[in-house]
Amino acid sequence: MRGGIHPTSGEDKEVTKEKPIRNFVPDEVKMEGNFFVKKGESVKKGEKIGTDFWKIPLHASITGTVREVDETWCMITGKKEDIDKEKKSFPYQEKLIQEISESAEEIIGKIKEAGIVGMGGAGFPTYFKYETKKEITYLLINAAECEPFLTCDERLMIENGYAVLNGILALKKAADAKKAILCIEDNKREAAQFLQELLNPGQELQKENGKKENQDDREIQILLLPTRYPQGGERQLIQTVLKKEVPIGGLPADVGVIVSNVATAKAAADAVFADQPLTERIVTVTGAVEDPGNYLVPIGTPIEMLLELSGGVCEKENKIILGGPMTGKCVAENWNGETLPTVKKTTSGVIAMLFQKEKETPCIRCGACIRACPAGLAPFQIDIAYLDEDEKLCEMLYASECIACGCCSYVCPAKRELTHRIVKAREIVRQKRKERSEKK
Repeated sequence: MRGGIHPTSGEDKEVTKEKPIRNFVPDEVKMEGNFFVKKGESVKKGEKIGTDFWKIPLHASITGTVREVDETWCMITGKKEDIDKEKKSFPYQEKLIQEISESAEEIIGKIKEAGIVGMGGAGFPTYFKYETKKEITYLLINAAECEPFLTCDERLMIENGYAVLNGILALKKAADAKKAILCIEDNKREAAQFLQELLNPGQELQKENGKKENQDDREIQILLLPTRYPQGGERQLIQTVLKKEVPIGGLPADVGVIVSNVATAKAAADAVFADQPLTERIVTVTGAVEDPGNYLVPIGTPIEMLLELSGGVCEKENKIILGGPMTGKCVAENWNGETLPTVKKTTSGVIAMLFQKEKETPCIRCGACIRACPAGLAPFQIDIAYLDEDEKLCEMLYASECIACGCCSYVCPAKRELTHRIVKAREIVRQKRKERSEKK
């Protein structure tokens, strides 16, 4: 891919990558969406209780009673005896499925009913991608996990290897793809080697641009990529692996590709082989906390509980970020126990960062942002156009193609908030285009 950066040395991931996933179920969860259940109603884990913004099904993440419900949220109080029950074990978690009996249409239907969305951050309904009428040649499974600090996907692959691989096989059949490639950055070599042993014991891992091909069309190719941020972006991953470029305004399917996150593949396996909806996810809790780690938690788990489980925040001047530090959302500054949002299907991390306020200075036209931009844009020029309220120039500079990765802000020696303003410019351009198309 073009551009990109190396934001850390890798020590940030070392803090949690060797720590096993810890299970945690709170006494109460708060889920967001549109709900049809009523106050006082009993619900079971996995029971459909509403829909999200995309009209995708939402399911109760714990067994319990609806304590409060509104148009946009629902609180469920759990029962201790149900919370402590052990999970069932299924064959797909222990061996590779030799033959998937479900048709592509049935797999897509189960994914839709399970409420599965892209778990890498975007939250786009997964079934949308697989209902395409385009011919799909490649299914790319995104396990780059290029954001600093996050290790939830790495631990998922190490501790749920067979489920991940079976989920990939199910998605490959749903896409009718000729090849499935599991893309892993080389700072996760242990996970890659582990999965390779499950697939083909003794076979070497393949590096980018390697010439070895799988003999069995059903097999999954595991590909090691050089570590570089933001390689986990759909377009960037396609550029790196396949040397293809998605056209402006287009989708990966336009070049014969579907990209899904590795956690999405695991969720697909749960849906297809066990009829289990998406009710939980792994979250990395790290940064300025006493005991960083990865937690498997129900959707709707309070973020403050995860911080408390990790020993609390050990820096008074802090920022609490949901997701990775490059693209995540800051939900609190100088947090000291106040109520925070809850875990969503897309919440990959909770990071307590040391709060550092830096002053912007004038742009010196060094061009660092241009060299770092993976979308091939000129960030400082878009920034100037936005500040001048020149919407036409913002469109001419392709502000609509910004992927909000944060690389430009990261490398800027003037500490300018480039990403923040370019994203605003992007939304203005997209809105103007929408208005023009509606007039036609």
